[in-house]
Amino acid sequence: MPSSRFRAVDEAFRKMPVHVDAPAAVTSDYYGCNVFNRKAMRQYLSEDTRRKIYESSEQGKTLDRDTAEDVAAGLKKWAMEMGATHYTHWFQPLTGGTAEKHVSFIEPFGKGEAIEELTGKLLCQQESDASSFPNGGLRNTFEARGYTAWDPSSPAFIIADTLCIPTIFISYNGEALDYKAPLLRSEIAVGKAAEDLLEYFGIKDDRVVSYLGWEQEYFLVDSALYSLRPDLIMVDRTLIGHNAARNQQLEDHYLGSIPERVLAFMRDLEFECYKLGIPIKARHNEVAPNQFEIAPVFEAANLANDHNLLLMAMMKKVSERHGFKVLFHEKPFAGVNGSGKHCNWSIGTVSGIGLFTPGKTDSENLMFLMFVANVLKAVYDHNALLKASVLTATNAHRL
Repeated sequence: MPSSRFRAVDEAFRKMPVHVDAPAAVTSDYYGCNVFNRKAMRQYLSEDTRRKIYESSEQGKTLDRDTAEDVAAGLKKWAMEMGATHYTHWFQPLTGGTAEKHVSFIEPFGKGEAIEELTGKLLCQQESDASSFPNGGLRNTFEARGYTAWDPSSPAFIIADTLCIPTIFISYNGEALDYKAPLLRSEIAVGKAAEDLLEYFGIKDDRVVSYLGWEQEYFLVDSALYSLRPDLIMVDRTLIGHNAARNQQLEDHYLGSIPERVLAFMRDLEFECYKLGIPIKARHNEVAPNQFEIAPVFEAANLANDHNLLLMAMMKKVSERHGFKVLFHEKPFAGVNGSGKHCNWSIGTVSGIGLFTPGKTDSENLMFLMFVANVLKAVYDHNALLKASVLTATNAHRL
């Protein structure tokens, strides 16, 4: 064994858990403090503006220019009071991650002076160079123009000194260049089909929403050991090596006692997630050595997807503070379990009817069976499309 390996192992064993103080004794006191949620809106937006925002996010109504200006003014005031100096349209290109370009609030004014500005136009839409992002063959490289457009259904949030505004990413002709736009369109289609079906049971004017509860599995590797593996650094998985003498044969890692260093990382991560309004609920050991899982309470699918991407970004940052590297690759190590992102999907009405919940009466049970039958038929007819949506190279390698 090379001496560098001995030194890395020794360094890993010498590391102690990093102490992290909670932002407050009670989680609810700081939950969502970095999010422009309804609590913040009540303080910075008028009642009429709030009503229009709620209608836009819940019913898809278009915001008028005056309302957009009011929202931008309130959002800028809140962000600056929180210490933000920049803003960004936060979007999800076809890279599997997120993208952002930070723009300062500063705008030159008069002779040698400046003011802070965020207009309704800048909030709602911006132009971005789309030529360097994947597009699935939709366009040529020289077709550079792309647009980011505000998604009011997902609240803005602050990371460090930057106000992040969730947006979709589309081409000049309205073609989706991201994952969020197709998701929003699919939610509308599923909701419309479900609402039509509900009318057969006498239920009208009740909006249907898709819900998602994801489970994020991951591996943690000590940064000293990680730095010795060019394969992990380059492709996030091992390409050479030998199976460990002991891995998961004894089945003693799953739901076992969480190591102290890992628990300190998890606590730190949860603090950051709660500030961003991510409702983390569970944390535990997974099956493979050094494999773990974190899971939230289910949310509306669009918001849940945003929160999952935000969580993964925070995991990368927080893990470095604790001397770890986090691996999201579906199969980073041969011979042990891979990592999945389990998506527990359901649909329900805003009034509280779970459409995949067995009923207590014959009529309610018939409605449950009807929706299950329709979903099974849809999966059977369109299974190729469903598989294509998850058939990445890394997931195919795991399977």
